[in-house]
Amino acid sequence: MLSGKESPAAPVPVGMASPKHKKFEVLLQGLLDDLYRYAYWKCRDREQAEELVQETYLRAWKAIASLRDAGAAKSWLFTIFRREYARQFERKRVEMQDVEDIGELPNANATYDTSTEAFVLRRALATLSDDYREPLVLQVLGGFSCDEIAEVLEISTSAVMTRLFRARKQMREWLSEDESKSQKLNGART
Repeated sequence: MLSGKESPAAPVPVGMASPKHKKFEVLLQGLLDDLYRYAYWKCRDREQAEELVQETYLRAWKAIASLRDAGAAKSWLFTIFRREYARQFERKRVEMQDVEDIGELPNANATYDTSTEAFVLRRALATLSDDYREPLVLQVLGGFSCDEIAEVLEISTSAVMTRLFRARKQMREWLSEDESKSQKLNGART
């Protein structure tokens, strides 16, 4: 790990980039969108997600020399994020606000899927415990392999596979129950 004396440098002129700059840019710049999506899913708050992604990239910059396997860059970065996310709760103070003071909520994402199917899937996903939901989201949204998820969550690959299997099973059960409830309701209306 690098000493705390180094700070992110000002932009480096073309052709003058240090090996550290090149390594960071090649390995991590392409992961920004994936990390932000995951951060937004975890935080459910745009500003908080942006702040955590910035802090994650700062920590990654300071520790880039410790990354030995370029193929593990994505899981390494997501692990840094998860630790930073956990640190946030160690120092977080809950802010209270009166319900009357809350105005209309801003549109979190202009491309947010508002279809019925997406709503039903989000509801089903919300019924899962965090132990099952997080590996599923990492696989589906993040495109991680089971080995990468195991590294990010710091559990065994077999535990990841078990959690993914159970998550999908619970989702199928919940969705089939929801579908049968809908059919019964529609049958009662006719």
